[in-house]
Amino acid sequence: MNAPKIGAVLWPMRSWPEAGEPWRRAEDLGFRHAWVYDHLAWRGATPWYDAYTTLAAAAAVTSRIRIGTLVTSPNFRHPVPTAHAIKTIDHVSGGRLTVGIGSGGTHRTSDAGVLGGPEWSPDERASRFAEWVELLDRLLTGPRTTFEGTYYSAREVVEEPGCVQRPRVPFLIAGNGPRGMRVAARHGTGWVTSGHAEGREPQEVVRSRLAALKAACDEEGRKLDDLVLMTGFTGEPWLASPGAFADLAGRYAELGITEIALHWPRPGTQFDADMKVFEAVAAEHGGAG
Repeated sequence: MNAPKIGAVLWPMRSWPEAGEPWRRAEDLGFRHAWVYDHLAWRGATPWYDAYTTLAAAAAVTSRIRIGTLVTSPNFRHPVPTAHAIKTIDHVSGGRLTVGIGSGGTHRTSDAGVLGGPEWSPDERASRFAEWVELLDRLLTGPRTTFEGTYYSAREVVEEPGCVQRPRVPFLIAGNGPRGMRVAARHGTGWVTSGHAEGREPQEVVRSRLAALKAACDEEGRKLDDLVLMTGFTGEPWLASPGAFADLAGRYAELGITEIALHWPRPGTQFDADMKVFEAVAAEHGGAG
């Protein structure tokens, strides 16, 4: 059993060039990957800068660390311009981009419903998500895409120059329900979860979700290599001490988790932590596995 590799979730709340320092620092600390949420705001918190523009800038000030969205939201993005941005950032980064994709949150204070129109039911949200990912996959593997779906369409979109990574950038799919897991099994190179479920013990939640994901992958005849746990949502003491991190990381590794994403300490929030502990964890576990 290998120890999970670790990454950092960064907050796009400062203007550039000040905002570039945490990205450079994450690379220097030895994190394998660095992520940014794709929202228009964080549950009403502003300022909140654009994820894809931030990633392009981060790609230019780093050289080794993988970067990506955790996760891209269909709430306000169409697959065609999103594919164009993905290809550009993949080139700027020299092939270091991973695109996390989820069905989009339901909080209007973040981005749900900002484009107007009726609210999406859970069934419509799941259907939109599946179609969104399918079209994005086609757009990034080309060479020319025409698509007429229920919710999204594209007409004669040229793939050239394509991604640096072939056949396209990796997709990290966030989907905890049956339909989301089928999307992950069909299109993903990895899967992401927070382990959160009201009234349930997080490690048991992850155990049951991994079993369901395996069943979905078996049906598709595929195996996902990257199984990512996004921490900070279950009350577990990930950054109480380096020892606490090592204990939790080992427990989740036994379940099958291969990657762990820690939030950059943010004072006054549920993601507050001692920066010295955060750096010690990176020093001890960065690049592990």
